[in-house]
Amino acid sequence: MKILKQIVADIKTSVVEPGENRDALIRKFVLYSPKMPLRLHQEQLIAEAKKFNLSVYDEYFKSSDIAINCFSWGDGKTKILLTHGWASKALDFYELIMVLRKLEDVEIIAFDAPGNGSSVSELSNLILYKDSVKAIIEKYEVVDFVIGHSLGAMANILALQDLAIQPKLLMSIAPLIKLKENFVQSLESIGVNQADQDIFFSNFELEVKVPANHFNLLNLYHLDASIKHLVIYDPEDHISPYPYLQDFLTQNKEITAIKFEDMGHFKIIKSPEVISLIVGEITTRIN
Repeated sequence: MKILKQIVADIKTSVVEPGENRDALIRKFVLYSPKMPLRLHQEQLIAEAKKFNLSVYDEYFKSSDIAINCFSWGDGKTKILLTHGWASKALDFYELIMVLRKLEDVEIIAFDAPGNGSSVSELSNLILYKDSVKAIIEKYEVVDFVIGHSLGAMANILALQDLAIQPKLLMSIAPLIKLKENFVQSLESIGVNQADQDIFFSNFELEVKVPANHFNLLNLYHLDASIKHLVIYDPEDHISPYPYLQDFLTQNKEITAIKFEDMGHFKIIKSPEVISLIVGEITTRIN
């Protein structure tokens, strides 16, 4: 968190000196995921995990393979994948993992996406998240339940589409729908003006080879309608605004959406009510 605070302070100081240095700071602010240390109970849970590494190719920051740290609990037939959101880590699913471990014959799989948690990389993006999900699914060949939060939910959708596989259930918790709008929200929160935002988005398009508004589930979502997809959301979520989600659900009527109020974007994955729903949905579908 100290690094992010320093980046923000440097951006505010550089406002009187526009140029490449300021542009680089703004890029770093958007693509740097702040890291929070594990708490004692999370350390205890991770000590009980089976640990393994996979690699993904980082085309954007290192131009090389980078390692992602992965964890699993149990060795059962039913595979459950958890994908965390931005500025998060596998063990932020602590409460859910603890309850899922009580189920019989399951293996719970989670990972720290590049640039998050214990996975080494300074910067990250949605594509690295998506490629991490793909690497795990390809390792296991079959994943029965795929659960994602925020940016992780968006990454899950894109990965499943790339691999053309069909889990028993896809669950998206507070999913991001429009990535560019999320970037704008972050930049406006620290007072970055429109001219500097325009420069950032122009540079982003050159770097990623598509504009930021390409990453919009209203256009990108094309999962087979037969896939059971459950969306869990809080209508007052300010990180993933409900109007975007409402448009997405209107466009994809086969998706089931369940509302939980007064949860917020981050606490929703820790909610006993949400966890109870998730576990219930899994239990009814385990053979």
